[in-house]
Amino acid sequence: MANIFHRIKAILIPNLLTEDPDDFYAKVISERTLSIEEICEAAIARGNAPTSVEAMKINVELFLKEMGYQLKDGYSVNTGYFNASPHVKGVFRHVQDKYDALRHSIQFLFTQGDVLRKGLSDVTVEITGVGEAGTVITEVTDVKTGFVNDRLTPNRNLRIKGSKLKLSGDHPDVGVYFVNGATGEQTKVEADEVVNNKPSELVIVIPQLASGLYLLKVSTQYSGGAILLKEPRTATFDKELNVS
Repeated sequence: MANIFHRIKAILIPNLLTEDPDDFYAKVISERTLSIEEICEAAIARGNAPTSVEAMKINVELFLKEMGYQLKDGYSVNTGYFNASPHVKGVFRHVQDKYDALRHSIQFLFTQGDVLRKGLSDVTVEITGVGEAGTVITEVTDVKTGFVNDRLTPNRNLRIKGSKLKLSGDHPDVGVYFVNGATGEQTKVEADEVVNNKPSELVIVIPQLASGLYLLKVSTQYSGGAILLKEPRTATFDKELNVS
């Protein structure tokens, strides 16, 4: 049996996407998100890099910048730790159809590489308890373009699917929000722009957002029953959405 050096903590959450009421999925409890500088500092502190924090950080940023440049020229990348490649999303209507930024989008997809995959033998998962199946966003669809988990078209409808999404309660934080990934600025959807308000589905009108990447948040006091939560519970969709 391999020696265990790493431990990931997780809690079990009822799986509402299957018909079996006894199904659970594991939700990883992230310690926190590390920046490039913090990773470099950790490597130097462990004696795992014969260089300085600043020098290591500069080299990492240079590598990532060049990798992004090559990806934008259509190259795929294999670092061993992850693979990256460009993909084009959207429907082309006939063989002579051209790329249209209004109907199509470009994404860079990252997948686990062989080095990380082979290194899983010294990692274990510690289940620390069972959590409640709270408000969850599972999928969003831009109704104008049909893009799923990808595009946002301002002033058009967005269909949000999930669990316990219904906007209920009079707390001022209840609502749907778009958070600008670059600035952190939050734009709240007006109450009269909520077209459909159900526990498993919201349909809203996307505000007039500037170009950029956004996180989607839903905050509600809905509990699944007649009694409202004392404080809103917030779900944040785990994929960034693009306004171009």
